[in-house]
Amino acid sequence: MLTLGIVNTYDKIKVLDAHYRAIARAAPICYAFGFSLALFDFPFKMTPDELVDYVADKTTIGESGKFLRLLHEKRKLFVFELPKKGFQSQFGTVVVTSSKPDEKHVVTPEALANEILHNRSFLLLVGLGHKGLPKHLFEIVPQHLDITGNGVSLETCTAIGCIPAYLMGLVHAGEQKGSIQGKPN
Repeated sequence: MLTLGIVNTYDKIKVLDAHYRAIARAAPICYAFGFSLALFDFPFKMTPDELVDYVADKTTIGESGKFLRLLHEKRKLFVFELPKKGFQSQFGTVVVTSSKPDEKHVVTPEALANEILHNRSFLLLVGLGHKGLPKHLFEIVPQHLDITGNGVSLETCTAIGCIPAYLMGLVHAGEQKGSIQGKPN
């Protein structure tokens, strides 16, 4: 299973436009590329059904919640508090996405795509908010991915689109060739 995890670092009490707009933007990307969507530390005190209706009512992004509804119907929408120690095991290996990965934990997009080709499960975490992902995640998460490979910081919704698209592009190319080659030196 491949899961895009969005970690809220904005307000944890008040619902902001940025919350539901990011969800509405992420849903079609997840649906298109076969990812599940996991939301962590969002200020929604509602059932998943209510959340889908709420997002659909608030924005026309993602065809007014059509793809969020489809993810929910396929049981590919999850809402959790941010774990203090470790993430749910059903998501597989957790990967922090950052333009500044810890060198000891770096995984390349090509290496990740090769693992995906071998049916490994991953939870790719993206921070929603100007602070990025909480710093403690860099310490407890075993792999760090800079999707650009060049240390370029991406705005949250750009990263939400780029990460699944780039990884699945590599995966589909690897399916054609049998393996994925890294960048030339």
